[in-house]
Amino acid sequence: MVIVGRDSKEDILIKLEKAEGEESIIEIDSSVKNLFGKHIKDLIYENLKKIEIPPLKIEVKDNGALDFVILARLEAGIKRLFPDLKFKFLPQRIFEDRIQSAKERQRRSRLYVPGNQPDLMINAYLFKPDGIILDLEDSVAPSEKDAALILVRNALMVLDFGECERMVRINQLPKGLFDLPEILETDGVDCILIPKAERGEDIAQVSQFIKEYLNKIGIIRKIWLMPIIESALGVLKAYEIASSCPEVCALTFGAEDFTKDIGAQRTREGRESFVARSLIVLGARAANVPPIDTVFADVEDMEGLYNSVKEAQSLGFEGKGCIHPRQIDVIHKAFKPTEEEFLWACKVKKAYLEAKEKGLAVVSLGTKMVDPPVVERALKVIKLGKIYGMEEV
Repeated sequence: MVIVGRDSKEDILIKLEKAEGEESIIEIDSSVKNLFGKHIKDLIYENLKKIEIPPLKIEVKDNGALDFVILARLEAGIKRLFPDLKFKFLPQRIFEDRIQSAKERQRRSRLYVPGNQPDLMINAYLFKPDGIILDLEDSVAPSEKDAALILVRNALMVLDFGECERMVRINQLPKGLFDLPEILETDGVDCILIPKAERGEDIAQVSQFIKEYLNKIGIIRKIWLMPIIESALGVLKAYEIASSCPEVCALTFGAEDFTKDIGAQRTREGRESFVARSLIVLGARAANVPPIDTVFADVEDMEGLYNSVKEAQSLGFEGKGCIHPRQIDVIHKAFKPTEEEFLWACKVKKAYLEAKEKGLAVVSLGTKMVDPPVVERALKVIKLGKIYGMEEV
């Protein structure tokens, strides 16, 4: 017997074993059996007919799972029972021609969602993070990684992610390369996060693999890459990693594995990672990609999170990872320019445009001279402020 799935809301637990007789037997235990019991049974029977396997006895405990979840769990269970069998139970694709995510876009917040928990995937977009990361790595137990990959594949085909960037964190290389085909075939992913990045050539290898595979299956799409620096070696090679290929859209930091690697204890103040984070910022900026800070682990400490974001911003980071939806608004609030900062930026822009119109090479604001880097920073503040609805004056 094999067991797959979870006895949890919006999920389904399936037990499968070979049965005697000529036909498969399906038993349904569902909180919504009167409404959807027949549909679940018909869905399973319909897909069993697509493959040649001996009759099965299938016990189903349903907690309101959607079809893409049922199909993912069923596929994972049968593949565990028959490891050599090659097939896919794909849901009907709902979203066609999804808008391509831009390389240079806002990535203030990225919400990690465990790849084996459909209840957290389904409504994640309602919290409006800039990106949603369907995670196949640390948040998924080794015994469930096969089922998580199938579930994430199906989720990318049918779920509405709103305006959120659709991200997947694959497993550590080289295992992560084997995750990619299932993910890429959905034509629904924008960005691949590569954990424990330590060499530029590894990132380039992922880029080349993606290009060749997309070409093979006839999909024309840019897939961005976001390496995660999580070791001392990765920190020392930050620039090499960030500049490894044009598809790198940002460089991010993973504090938990980094502190483990250097033999330090992670603290709330982050003293043990100050140098590492600074080097990551320098490496990313030298490669002209934005740096994104690590997650804040205490989901109850909103003040600590706010202060952590402000510190990260002061170091040069443009975003922060988050592990709970309640962290999103705090992160966004922390990255919002103050009224004073926005007003200053508007004055700088106005002075710059006036000087340009007069053909002047030097921009002055009051008694101060404003050089090009200051103008560039002001324009960036204005662009960020407009995301929050701030209006130029």
